[in-house]
Order: sequence, then structure tokens, then C-alpha cells
Amino acid sequence: MSTATEGKRFTPGQCLEQVHAKTPLIHNITNYVTVNDVANALLACGGSPIMSDEPDDVFEITSICGGLNINIGTLNERSIQAMSVAGSRARSLGHVILLDPVGAGAGTLRTTTAQMVVNTARPNVIRGNISEIKTLAKGTGTTKGVDADAADAVTEENLDEMVAFVKAFSKKVNAVIAITGAIDLVGDADVCYVIRNGRPEMSRITGTGCQLSAVATAYAVANPDHMTDAVAAAVMLMGLAGEIGWSRMQEGDGNSTYRNRIIDAIFNMDAKTLEEGAKYEIR
Repeated sequence: MSTATEGKRFTPGQCLEQVHAKTPLIHNITNYVTVNDVANALLACGGSPIMSDEPDDVFEITSICGGLNINIGTLNERSIQAMSVAGSRARSLGHVILLDPVGAGAGTLRTTTAQMVVNTARPNVIRGNISEIKTLAKGTGTTKGVDADAADAVTEENLDEMVAFVKAFSKKVNAVIAITGAIDLVGDADVCYVIRNGRPEMSRITGTGCQLSAVATAYAVANPDHMTDAVAAAVMLMGLAGEIGWSRMQEGDGNSTYRNRIIDAIFNMDAKTLEEGAKYEIR
């Protein structure tokens, strides 16, 4: 796993420029609720999406891509098999793998599937809310549907504890860990980004987390030697896009318009805007 401590740390703007220069091709096994928005967010950030969850198709599709984004939001027997096949293939090729364990802790199938992906595909990045990540770390947990349990929230009061948790879990599974919420944490065994971009209204849109996972996969693929920096940059990008999109809302606009404004803000983001708008510290 490449981390932010290997060589000179990349800035958010540098990570963005690498994505724009390389146009990484990402295979997404994602959920049916948000698949179109995931594709559009990938295109907006400078990547290129392929969607396939047919077991007989994913071996070849994964082979031609640079990264694999596995999202367990809408599981079925076929998609679970596809995750296993694609994960094994991506691992054998040394491709970047990201796991988004949507709803892990809410039900046995979701939890065991997420654990299967961790154990067999050995993802480079795991991105989820605090309840989902705690479930993977401890083996059991609870979530509020696909949302984090309020009791698990990352706060200023427990921030030191949560930073230590991210580093410890990253070391255990050898992956970059990204926990998103009111305060976002992205870290490896040595460093943790504490990120404060975003808007609370983003939680009123289905799919911002799914979009972020796809974008983070593209950022990790484009910046393989600075993967922690890249995932953190993707989190900053999404949060800042939420801020910019909200600032452009007009009277009568609602969450559907907000979704589109966020994707537009991702599309129009440049390195300078990201550098100036990113709100973070490194611990």
C-alpha cells in the first residue's frame, strides 16, 4: 500500500491534476440506486466509468481497468459472486481496489459480504461512515439503515480517539481508511487527514457517498505512490463541491437540483480552487 509518508506528500491540487492527465478507467460494481450518478461523478472528476456486475463479464472488464470500486449497497447472489471474481482478478493484476461497505452492520448479508471482500480482495482503500467502518474493525455493529448511528459520530471531543482508531485499523488491514461524516478522516498507519469540508444538506441526497467512492478510486489509481493523499484529496473535492453547489442554489431549488450542482462543481473544479477551498489538518 502506498501512503502519504512515502516520499514527498502530494497536495490536493497535484492529485487532481494527475486524474485530469491520466483519465483513469474505473470498473464499478455499485448499487442500482445511484449507478447513474456514480458514472456522471466519475466523468466530472476526469475519470472514465464502466459498470458491470455480471459474473461472466467482470473478469474481462476488470482486466482492462485501472481500478475497481466495490459498493455493496444493493446486494444479490449474482453481484456478490461478481465482487468475488472481480476482486480476485484486480488483486492478481495489482489494480487499486476500493470497498464501500454500505450498510455493514445493518444486516448479516451485508456484513459478511463486506468482510469477504476485505479478506479475499484485500482492498487498498475502505471508505464508509463511522458505523460501517467500526463494524468491519470489530466484526459486529449497528447502523441506522445505510446511515451512521448517531452514537458513533466523529466529534471534536473524540477526535484523538478516532484518529488513533483509523491508524490502527489501517495497519491491521493494510489499507487507506476513509471515514466520512460531519468531520472526515482519511488515514493510513502513520498519518491521518482531518477534513472539514462539506455541507449538512449533502445528507439529503442519495448517493453522495457512492459518488465519492468512485471518485476516490479514480484519485487512488491516478496517484498510486501517494494513495493516502489522493483519497484525502477526493474527500476534500466532494466536500468542497457540496459547498460550492449549495452556494449556487436558487429559490425553489431542492435536493434534485443540489445533486446536479454538486456534479457540476466537481466538473468545474481546478487545482487552484481545490487548494484554496480545502479545509484540513494532518495528524
